[in-house]
Amino acid sequence: MANNPRSGAVRKLKKGPIKGTGGLGRKALEGKGPTPKAEERTYHKAFKNKELADRSAAKRAGTSNSPRRNSGPKGKATEELVTGRNSVVEALRAGIPAKALYVAVRVDMDERVRESIKLATERGIPLLEAHKPELDRLTEDAIHQGLVLQIPPYDYEDAVDKASEIIGQWKKGHIANAPLIVALDGITDTRNLGAIIRSVSAFSGHAVIIPERRSAGVTAAAWKTSAGAAVRVPVAKAPNLNRAIGAFQKMGFFVLGLDGDGDVSLPALGLAQEPVCIVVGSEGKGLSRLVRENCDQIVSIPIDSAMESLNASMAVGITLYEISKQRSAQS
Repeated sequence: MANNPRSGAVRKLKKGPIKGTGGLGRKALEGKGPTPKAEERTYHKAFKNKELADRSAAKRAGTSNSPRRNSGPKGKATEELVTGRNSVVEALRAGIPAKALYVAVRVDMDERVRESIKLATERGIPLLEAHKPELDRLTEDAIHQGLVLQIPPYDYEDAVDKASEIIGQWKKGHIANAPLIVALDGITDTRNLGAIIRSVSAFSGHAVIIPERRSAGVTAAAWKTSAGAAVRVPVAKAPNLNRAIGAFQKMGFFVLGLDGDGDVSLPALGLAQEPVCIVVGSEGKGLSRLVRENCDQIVSIPIDSAMESLNASMAVGITLYEISKQRSAQS
């Protein structure tokens, strides 16, 4: 028997001299820093879970009843969804208009679910059963607890058309008091908008005007804060607030801007009996430069020097009260 070694056991040597790395191997072995956390690695499951959690948290930012708005063609709002049992039952109690109430199949019934179904049935709101995966897709995985209320988008009127209609009704004697409208310049908080609508309703105002951009809209939160006043006070939109102010002035409105360093102090206001448009700016920035220049008069509310400014809705409420008081005194 030949003593030939097995071919597989033979160690074959590379031909030619063995070359070194020239020191490049050291660079390859250098550290690349600490290993990123799992949620920071885009390919890791933890990253996707964190992204989903952040998205859900963003939808619930501020309060648990923060609604979600979908955008349809050309960025127009197509619907609004109020999710979660507390939010839904509160929205129904406030009388917010609704298109449908979605209820999860085999939902765990409690007092909030029963009351929501009862209120929706009494108001003739359609009840739709849906499986949990369908509700998850509908709400983009927001926490819904088996209840979702679908709200139709608010139907805004044109600001100039609405003001013209109000002036016309006053001249015909259909409105007893002189027209009184409130325009918002840079108010982005929906609760502020809701509170202003409530004040306008309380002091016999006729409309609220908001600009098309950089402004809060009539959402579920605004409806709720208005305590139902949004049903009585129309909200109209102006594509350009400055142009709308010019149109109001041509109709006979006196445009009064609210600002801390005004030309006139509120108690000395002498235009209460005339058609008035009150313009209020945001709490931080106040009136924008062009809006301020276009106002007929800048009115200030006297407050304690220790207080820098008033909340926009409070300033509007105080001004409307003073106008209402002056009108009552001279009627």
